[in-house]
Amino acid sequence: MAYPDIFSEMENLRREIDDAFRGFGMGRAVPGFLPGIGTSRYPAINLGEDHDNLYVQALMPGVDPQHVELNIMKGTLTIAGERKQGDENEKTWHRRERGMGHFLRAVELPSAVDPNKAKARYDNGILTVTLPKAEEAKPKKINVSVA
Repeated sequence: MAYPDIFSEMENLRREIDDAFRGFGMGRAVPGFLPGIGTSRYPAINLGEDHDNLYVQALMPGVDPQHVELNIMKGTLTIAGERKQGDENEKTWHRRERGMGHFLRAVELPSAVDPNKAKARYDNGILTVTLPKAEEAKPKKINVSVA
């Protein structure tokens, strides 16, 4: 009999609560139940890989790339920045769904990378980070000898 992973279930519950309360606090999420589990869901990301690289795409429309900072430490990519307010305070808004201000997103990477070779590009509101895999993280072919 397989037992459910209680930590996965708690994380799923946290995500559901985040989604339910998302409209009440400028996009801020409810803090995670466990330390070390991300509390922010902005920016939304895609994470993929091929043989040589990991790829992170972060959806950040309206963010000046000069206000974005990327760091890699202990297998985690951190995306921090700020979406500036602009002249929007001078208007009367009837609905505000786009959050403004500082953000921080920590992305746990599925394999080791070489941070010295990382590259980042911002185009049409999408930040694409290319992270070359560390040599020890790349698959290695092992030949089988016949006895």
